[in-house]
Amino acid sequence: MSITTNWEAAQQAVRKFTGGWGADQPGGAVIGFDANGIRFAEVGGVESLSTMAPFSADTVVRYASVTKHAFCAMVLTHPEAISLDDTLGQHLPELQEPFASVTVGRALDMSGGLPDTRECLSLLGLSVYTETKAGPLMELLARQTRLNYQAGTEVSYSNTGYRFVETALERKGLFFRDFIRDAGARAGATLDAPDVWNDAVTGLVPGYWHDGEKWQLSAAGLHISASGSMTGSATSLANWLRLLLSNEAPFSGTLDRLSAPRALSDGRESGYGLGLRATTLGDRQFTGHGGSHPGYKTYFLLDQENRSGFVIVSNREDTNGNKIAQEAMAALFDLALPVPSSALTDGLYITETGPFWAEVKGSTITWLDADDTAYEDEDGYVSSFSASSPLRLKMDGTAILGQIGHPPRRLLPAVDTGVPASLSGRWFSDEGATFEITDETLVMGVGPVRHRMPLKALGNGRFLFTLKDGPWTKRVCLHLLSENRLELVLSRARMIEYSRTG
Repeated sequence: MSITTNWEAAQQAVRKFTGGWGADQPGGAVIGFDANGIRFAEVGGVESLSTMAPFSADTVVRYASVTKHAFCAMVLTHPEAISLDDTLGQHLPELQEPFASVTVGRALDMSGGLPDTRECLSLLGLSVYTETKAGPLMELLARQTRLNYQAGTEVSYSNTGYRFVETALERKGLFFRDFIRDAGARAGATLDAPDVWNDAVTGLVPGYWHDGEKWQLSAAGLHISASGSMTGSATSLANWLRLLLSNEAPFSGTLDRLSAPRALSDGRESGYGLGLRATTLGDRQFTGHGGSHPGYKTYFLLDQENRSGFVIVSNREDTNGNKIAQEAMAALFDLALPVPSSALTDGLYITETGPFWAEVKGSTITWLDADDTAYEDEDGYVSSFSASSPLRLKMDGTAILGQIGHPPRRLLPAVDTGVPASLSGRWFSDEGATFEITDETLVMGVGPVRHRMPLKALGNGRFLFTLKDGPWTKRVCLHLLSENRLELVLSRARMIEYSRTG
């Protein structure tokens, strides 16, 4: 069956975005391609505010989480070393339960409940700029005994599974950097995978974020891991994806295996595969993934049937690659885009028990500090239509009812009952972190990085505070577990506990 494509319309859709990247701003590149090659490349902005050199399709950036599918391709090429059905504990004996019993497949398909390493560090008071090494990070994770949720019951984004599986392969002498350099060469692409932010990478340009007044250079201290370590240009990423789409050796069948639906423990299918997520537009299904490091945003979206797709790379924090890719794909195939919905009533909501909260503002829904757009769905529901952060909700009187992450949820309007004096005092983590609560304010950090963050009560022992860390603003839920025990909760890390003594 022949499918009509309109590359001119897709290119026009892309220009609406690249045209906004001014000649005195960080920029990016968007490439449209098919089996015959690159159909167009639109660029805007500059690759460096120091040199003011124009951004090009060959400018090298950090791909961030776009790395994930490539690492999963490496995993699939080494069945003699590791299997998706293996438990993590088989390869990493230092892990405690329940981490040890999570399977490799669940560690990679976002259903393992593994807390995200970077968000754990935030909840311990460590900045995005704090330098961390691979070994001590593994030691930290090996001390943990709580998952975010029971493995197989939910889909919620986390990078930690990739760190675990990469460590397991490295102990067998298999390194992702070697794999992706070789794979890139086969594709006519120059790809790399540095371990840390400060590693030298040929041609890598700086990333930028805007502080409200001016552009700032980005930086990060976290040991990156194969959850997001790849670097390359828009052209290189397009060539690599064209190789996967070609279904030729040595990657014949790889893309189908990566994008195949994965099942939760109750048999329901998840739209998140192995480093890839499904996207539906009209009656068509596409495959893609995004990436975000401080100062860098990337995205790609593929039509596997017609071996075509779009790549977006940028060195600016505010790029919405998902939106660019969807609008380009919709224009290419003359498909309707989902319609944002404001059907949910604005306000703060909380589950009856537990640390789970949500905020609705127009068509934006924030769930445990993660923002998603709500789109019109059937039967009065709104949906995120996102495989990595699925939600489907509707109003039920003054409450919100539906599913978030696949489990059922019922959220009630939050009630500000005030911050009780009994919450005051010094709170300590087993990892050595500490904070103080006094005068309805949480104080974390030391000296010039001492943050004073007002607490907002949500009711029944739940409180919110806002932590600002460079380009990131995080809203943390403080959930009182007992008189002298509490947990701090973000969307990707829900298990960091503190206790009060004396």
